[in-house]
Amino acid sequence: MSLTLIGLTGIVLLLLLMFFLAMPVAFAMGIVGLIGFSVVVSFSAGLNMIGSIAWTTFSQYGLTVIPMFIFMGQIAFHSGVNEKLYAAAYRWTGQIRGGLAMATILACSAFSAICGSNAATAATMSTVALPEMNRFRYHPKLSCGTVAAGSTLGVVIPPSVVLIVIGLSTEQSITKLFYGGVGAGVLLTVLMMLTVVWVCRMHPDWGPKGPGFSLREKIRSLSGAVEMAVLFLLVMLGLSFGLFTPSEAGAVGSVLAVGIGVFQGKLGWKGIVAASFDTLKVTCMVVMIITGAVIFGRFLAVTRIPFDVAGWVVTLPLPKAAILGVIFLIYIIGGMVMDALALLMVTISIFFPVAIQLGYDPIWFGVVVTVITTLGAITPPVGATAFVVAGMTPGVSLEEVFHGVTYFIPAYLLCVVLLMLWPDIILLLPNVMGR
Repeated sequence: MSLTLIGLTGIVLLLLLMFFLAMPVAFAMGIVGLIGFSVVVSFSAGLNMIGSIAWTTFSQYGLTVIPMFIFMGQIAFHSGVNEKLYAAAYRWTGQIRGGLAMATILACSAFSAICGSNAATAATMSTVALPEMNRFRYHPKLSCGTVAAGSTLGVVIPPSVVLIVIGLSTEQSITKLFYGGVGAGVLLTVLMMLTVVWVCRMHPDWGPKGPGFSLREKIRSLSGAVEMAVLFLLVMLGLSFGLFTPSEAGAVGSVLAVGIGVFQGKLGWKGIVAASFDTLKVTCMVVMIITGAVIFGRFLAVTRIPFDVAGWVVTLPLPKAAILGVIFLIYIIGGMVMDALALLMVTISIFFPVAIQLGYDPIWFGVVVTVITTLGAITPPVGATAFVVAGMTPGVSLEEVFHGVTYFIPAYLLCVVLLMLWPDIILLLPNVMGR
């Protein structure tokens, strides 16, 4: 059996384990990687490979950045920062048609700046925003679709766990990836808000107007966003000016988040313990996925598939934009059936070298791929954030949530097109601030 055939067999086996046996992604990748590597080399070499990778991964200092940023977001959540952000956005946009939905998207983008997780953002905004939109008789498809779609901004806007993992996997600057995510996140936020305007034009009764607020009340509401602004600026400016490393930035942000919560009387011992346990669970999941992906990637490397694919793609008689479009289409389809982080860890070793050989900027490619795979968080059959929103909204079916998020899919696709046409939307800040 040729090496290529062994590699393809391993990929098929991986898909079977995940989708037909419902095996966790991390274990599926690890098992297939061990079996495949053992077939190509030897079983003893496979065991040595697993031990080496497990030790190297779990002792890697760079991974400490993941729990630090997750803990910062969890502390902000348990301190009630999300409620303040929503209240501020609500006072600025709630009085126009569809304004509550726009306020939800703005609050999602702001909370994403200190959270980095779409599932956490979905759970948070479901608790805060959905009751308000239900009170003003928003249609469930618009309200639930807005929360589910807006929550995906948590993966694009820094600090993002996915961008951190991409940076570690491809040896790119996490700081530059963070700055690139700012441009893409702002563009996607604007496009989502325009989607709400479009939906409310088609269905005026879906997003009734809320009460108006005076200019003084609007300005006073901004005080609720001070904590978020301080945390975000501290992290980004500290990274930019070299005051601390990404891991240190997460640690400093976590300490500041705890200090703010305790000082305001919003964070007690129970909140700190709950945030710690949530951080531990998410961190373990991420690190196990990374370990499994590295094992599987080592197997693919010995089969030469990543290099063969890269060599084959760059020789195709197609414009490089068309080749990139094919890669993005694979990510869109893959995102529909796999978790975004798992999909990236499986494929990044294959498509990242291809993008580099085609002449695309690695920071730009990393951010755009993050946007594309994030689309999978709201599309069936996986649609993780859609499941979260449906689970936290009694009386609303999963089908209604998926129907609602379909209105936001064109915003994602248009965002990717604009990022391809004007790469500086992503690269401007990294080039200016990340030097």
